[in-house]
Amino acid sequence: FGLTLLMMLIGNWKWKEILKGENIKTSFRELFRPYLAGFAVMFLAPILLLAGEIFRGYILKAKNFVPWSKGMASVFIDRITEWTANLVVIFFGILFFLYTIGLPPRNLGIIFGGAFLLFAFGISIFYFKTIKRESMAKSLLRILGLERLNHANSILDIEKEIFNFFKPKKIAMWKVFSLSFLRALVMYFRTWFLVIFLGKSITSLPALSILGFTYLAAMIPIPTALGSHEAIQTFAFSSLGLGGGTATAFTMIIRGAELIIALVGVVILFRLGIDLLKNTLFKKLNNFKKDEI
Repeated sequence: FGLTLLMMLIGNWKWKEILKGENIKTSFRELFRPYLAGFAVMFLAPILLLAGEIFRGYILKAKNFVPWSKGMASVFIDRITEWTANLVVIFFGILFFLYTIGLPPRNLGIIFGGAFLLFAFGISIFYFKTIKRESMAKSLLRILGLERLNHANSILDIEKEIFNFFKPKKIAMWKVFSLSFLRALVMYFRTWFLVIFLGKSITSLPALSILGFTYLAAMIPIPTALGSHEAIQTFAFSSLGLGGGTATAFTMIIRGAELIIALVGVVILFRLGIDLLKNTLFKKLNNFKKDEI
């Protein structure tokens, strides 16, 4: 649980550094509440695409008066850098696994291999377009016939902020990437220590493979990665000679630790939601009184 909490603290620190890179000053404590609330949404309801990210951006705007474009850009940058680090871990972890063990069962290979390729393709396209400074949002809006959408300019502003952040000469970008890999390193040690705690002997490279499979399971939008994590880790643990039963205990302990933090995030989510509702009602009442006067 301690290492899982440390991961959250590093993630929040990374978000703070992203905002600092956008010339926005916020305290670590102020950001931690919406960060945990956003994590709760992503962990418990991943099928609601971008719901956690949009909530975090909205809280920044409502509570910290951060412009919508900068707030949302910071959240997307956070996710992009996180998945960049994740994909690197997945690549090297699976490379070692395939070299030593071989190919997984066909169904698992299709599902998880497809998810990896989809994410890798998306991230590659993003960096390619970012380097060339070619708008992806404009092309997407045109394809969907939404160029005249009321929020089209807002979407383009968010993309502009993201482009401004990903510049090779920008120190903040490299700092954020470093924090992304630091977070992955903490997850790596969590994986290693947990397997040892379960009474199994494991070396560094197999631990990297197990972490890669953990990230791979998270790509499938299933609440708490229920089922998908067990399926892929049972195969991985059995193939590495660690036992399928150990995989079940491993996934349950990790899910339990993350679920505790997610439930704390749910409480924060409701409290922030109630605060926002109160503020909205007070504003409407004040406007109503002014109209009467």
